[in-house]
Amino acid sequence: MTQTQPVETIPTPRSTPVAAPTAGQPYEYRRAPLVEPDWTRFPGWRHVTREQWESAQWQRVNCVKNIKQLRTVLGDLVDETFYADLEADQKALATMSMLVPPQMINTMVPFAPMTTEALLADPVRRYMIPVASDRRTDWPSHPYASRDSLHEHDMWVAEGLTHRYPTKVLAELLSTCPQYCGHCTRMDLVGNSTPAVDKLKLTLKPVDRYDAHIAYLKAHPGVRDVVVSGGDVANVPWKNLESYLMRLLEIGTIRDIRLATKALMGLPQHWLQPDVVEGLERVARTAARRGVNLAIHTHVNHAQSLTPLVAKAAQTALDVGVRDVRNQGVLMRGVNATSADLLDLCFALQGEAGILPYYFYMCDLIPNAEHWRVPVWHAQQLQHDIMGYLPGYATPRIVCDVPFVGKRWVHMLTDYDRERGISYWTKNYRTSIESADLEALNKRYAYYDPIDTLPEAGQAWWRAHRDD
Repeated sequence: MTQTQPVETIPTPRSTPVAAPTAGQPYEYRRAPLVEPDWTRFPGWRHVTREQWESAQWQRVNCVKNIKQLRTVLGDLVDETFYADLEADQKALATMSMLVPPQMINTMVPFAPMTTEALLADPVRRYMIPVASDRRTDWPSHPYASRDSLHEHDMWVAEGLTHRYPTKVLAELLSTCPQYCGHCTRMDLVGNSTPAVDKLKLTLKPVDRYDAHIAYLKAHPGVRDVVVSGGDVANVPWKNLESYLMRLLEIGTIRDIRLATKALMGLPQHWLQPDVVEGLERVARTAARRGVNLAIHTHVNHAQSLTPLVAKAAQTALDVGVRDVRNQGVLMRGVNATSADLLDLCFALQGEAGILPYYFYMCDLIPNAEHWRVPVWHAQQLQHDIMGYLPGYATPRIVCDVPFVGKRWVHMLTDYDRERGISYWTKNYRTSIESADLEALNKRYAYYDPIDTLPEAGQAWWRAHRDD
């Protein structure tokens, strides 16, 4: 019998370690401290001082309201083709009139040479100063688009008071803002009329409107949450806004008050005015004493919009006792509809500006907005792709605001016809106009993807049924 000989192990010589190849991450976080862009790079603001720039009054007086004023600011940095493109949009397609504070214009092409091409590609410009060439010519509007796509006006229980959810109301105190976004979901009421849209008007005097709100809320103790909006509360004279908020705080059943203001980003100078800061502190102290949650909800769509002044305004609100400052952005193609853009924005909000990323809404079904809207499947993919990077409490929910249903996380649909771009949703409550509808909770409600994102068979179906 042959014995098995032990196998001799020969040590291998030590070699220089070679780094194993790594695949990397789909998104690489790099901290980017906030910077206030140099406004003097614009010919029209070459001699504007810091004191002027940080004045809310100067910002309001120097808002850009028309093409002539924009020319004065930009000088010869962009060519005539841009102004012609803008004029074509203003004359026929725009649902919002132009109103852009210097603060917002200063975040367009902030750190590169301003050229026509750079301005056209800029994400902030794309939704604040839309031009005709941005919009689709095949499907500029979805066949089911409407000027009050969420039917908020239908659900008014008093002028400007929408009772849509069982325990929450939306209080529209006025119909103006310090800035007008091209994609505004309240384009039927907010802002000046345009050639494309003859706006509705609030008819009551503000004092009578506010009295009607308070009377309704006192008579409906099931409402515990009031979103105070408009328009934008930054356009309500502070003494009037403070009076309204103090009256809300006297109603024992109100437990949450949210102030909706894009101006925290678009006009942070307003929220840094001493009288506003002092008044906000009085309201915040009263809210805390009465156990009411007071928060500010703002609307930032791109990281470029965040500057040290915005962060200072947010921190000041927190310092005087506002419980939280949260962001509700809107998903838009060409602006932020990539995972990298969303993550850059969320990290800047949460890490640099002290603003909690809260929601990203899908752009609503309003006229001339198809170039901005994304399909539901795209929103679902974005929600998937941003998970795991941000802290859980600062990971925003991407929601679809379904007509007659309300906000739903984008994965909550019950059925989805991807070919025709029709998703179906259900709900668990009745709106204020459905109190007698016994079938409201058994229905399926439809939402529609932009038609240009559908496969050819789906687009052909819509072409065939365009007028149905």
